[in-house]
Amino acid sequence: MVAPASLIPELEEVLQHGSVERRAELLRRITDLFLERAPRLNQAQVALFDDVMNSLIREIELRVLAELARRIAPVPNAPSGVVRTLAYNDDISVAGPVLRHARLDERDLLCIAETKSQDHLLALSKRDEIGEALSGILVIRGNRDVSRSLADNDRARLSEDAMSVLVNRAQDDGVLAEKIGLRADIPPHLFRQLLTQASEVVRERLLARAKPEMRAEIRCILSRVTDEVAVKVSSRTYAKALAAVRELREKGTLGETQIRDFAATGRYEETIAGLATICAVPVEVIDRLMSGERIDPILILARAAGFGWTTARALIDCRQGPGPSNGGREAARENFERLTMTTAQRVVRFWQVREGRGD
Repeated sequence: MVAPASLIPELEEVLQHGSVERRAELLRRITDLFLERAPRLNQAQVALFDDVMNSLIREIELRVLAELARRIAPVPNAPSGVVRTLAYNDDISVAGPVLRHARLDERDLLCIAETKSQDHLLALSKRDEIGEALSGILVIRGNRDVSRSLADNDRARLSEDAMSVLVNRAQDDGVLAEKIGLRADIPPHLFRQLLTQASEVVRERLLARAKPEMRAEIRCILSRVTDEVAVKVSSRTYAKALAAVRELREKGTLGETQIRDFAATGRYEETIAGLATICAVPVEVIDRLMSGERIDPILILARAAGFGWTTARALIDCRQGPGPSNGGREAARENFERLTMTTAQRVVRFWQVREGRGD
């Protein structure tokens, strides 16, 4: 064949005296030749291409390396040495394509997962085949985007320990909860834990997207969760606050601004009474939801009432118990922005009907 062997004299001259542009042009020519003949090349011929290309990619521009990575990553018999060099590159535009698509030795995958950036981990999480050892590192080192991507990859094999970490992490991440809840390999006890800690909105989505044979089990778990979620009804007396709120409503001044002011100034009883009046949910239920460990019900009430994030945040800060961490607050904002008013109002309607307030 007309292999890179015939280009070796030119290669030697380019390596010793050629400009960056000449190196890049020769690399493109050799890459074209490899891609044209790749299906017919034997192992020795691929190795020859590997040697020639590896000699060219040293000290070459990142944009040229990124182009090379995009072109050879999907090729089953891409030169292994070149692929490995590209995979270890710190620039994700170079490493990304081969980390997602190319064949790599398991030891290299694990080493890259243990040492490289979150962008590298995200690329690894999208591979077609991911073993338990690699997924374990991705779960431990990966950020939120990596966790979500890995949970969404049904070709990734997750150990029970890794799955447990993701389920625990999903407590503050509704998107992750949906993705992990839809995996066919989630153990039953972790699925029950996921449903128990999930928000009402996530539960509805999981139920809507679940396979028919799973829906009865989900409904059974949700029924228990709904019965158990209630924190003890507060002994607070809301008669005075309700009277004041009704007066504001009659004057036409009860709205988002007033609720936000109540919450921001720590007027808890008026905040509860105002939410109960606007959302048409019994004050005892609002009190219970505001006193619970989770903040998702507050987001649902705020969205159902048509409030913005500033008001929702004031309600979160007004609630009883410890406030969320910075990460928890950011996750709450993201969940709030994804929550539609239609979905929120459907959940509120459930609370109304459950308490005998439905029309």
